Amino acid sequence: MLEDHIQKWRLILGDKANPEGDISLEGDLKGIDRVLEALYDSTRNSGLGSSSPNVNRWLGDIRKYFPTSVVQLMQKDAIERLQLEQMLLEPELLDAVEPDIHLVGTLLSLNKIMPVKTRESARNVVRKVVEKLERKLTNPLQQAIKGSLSRSVRNLRPKFNEINWHRTIQANLRHYQKEFNAIIPERLIGYGRKGQKLRHIIMLQDQSGSMASSVVHSGVLACIMAGLSSVRTHLVVFDTAVVDLSDQLGDPVDVLFATQLGGGTDINRGLAYAEQLIENPADTILVLISDLYEGGNKLEFLLRAARIKERGVQFIALLALSDQGAPIYDKEMAMQFANLEIPTFACTPNQFPELMAAAIKKESIAVYRQLFNMS
Repeated sequence: MLEDHIQKWRLILGDKANPEGDISLEGDLKGIDRVLEALYDSTRNSGLGSSSPNVNRWLGDIRKYFPTSVVQLMQKDAIERLQLEQMLLEPELLDAVEPDIHLVGTLLSLNKIMPVKTRESARNVVRKVVEKLERKLTNPLQQAIKGSLSRSVRNLRPKFNEINWHRTIQANLRHYQKEFNAIIPERLIGYGRKGQKLRHIIMLQDQSGSMASSVVHSGVLACIMAGLSSVRTHLVVFDTAVVDLSDQLGDPVDVLFATQLGGGTDINRGLAYAEQLIENPADTILVLISDLYEGGNKLEFLLRAARIKERGVQFIALLALSDQGAPIYDKEMAMQFANLEIPTFACTPNQFPELMAAAIKKESIAVYRQLFNMS
């Protein structure tokens, strides 16, 4: 047991902690030590180097020794510490990596310089991550939206096939007629205006480099919502220019490859475009996803946000749509949004269905605070 304990500390501290060579590592421990040193020991960076065969071998080794969650972390560290972005433009390397959100963000940032021979491999990597997210998020999001709409929109003059019998019976129990052993309903409650778009959801996504994970999640979520007949969905991305991707929401991979991570930030310009899309403010939900670091006209941005809010739009600002922990954001601008009574907070993809349910039901800011731990 003592020997195992010493060997573990030797792996943690690296070869420099054993200058005399007293602690020997055999078998898998030796292999683990080799892949860790290649990445984390600055004197051994040349052990991984910048050649595709070496990197490919290293990627295979870490998958042999570590679970998927650790593999994804080490891949992210390798890209950042050893500057391997250029290597990701080779299809042989892409076929060897473990797909994850960080990798997708990096690939999207390299999209414009990606050689043709690599594009199909890159799309396969992105599609694997997208399909995993869809399996996780589709049912909760669709059920949250459908359930909230059925509760928020009452059809009090329904046709026979639109009657919600459960709610109709519940609302008319006091009209039970004992002699007939039946309920004579005073009013009928229906499921809502079938075939109509009951809400307009606008996702306005900042595509500056710091928002990579949010871009991936918002793209997938927008595509899921676009599949619902009861809502109309727009996805608009912006940096210093604005691109409306709403006509591509049939395929989330196409949507993500249409984004361009890493540009500047003009939130006001993006918001101006979104404002033009608003037709019925009372039925519109605008979700701005941005760290709020405005590179454009800050005063005009705040005035426009206030005007949209005053029109009756459900306006929500997400500082991040990500699982990556507490985001970095412009605290002063977030405070200004709070003063405008625009709910402003970070949200994980798993929480997004709750967010949509609360927005559809036009919940108060107090409810948002409770649901999303807003300060």
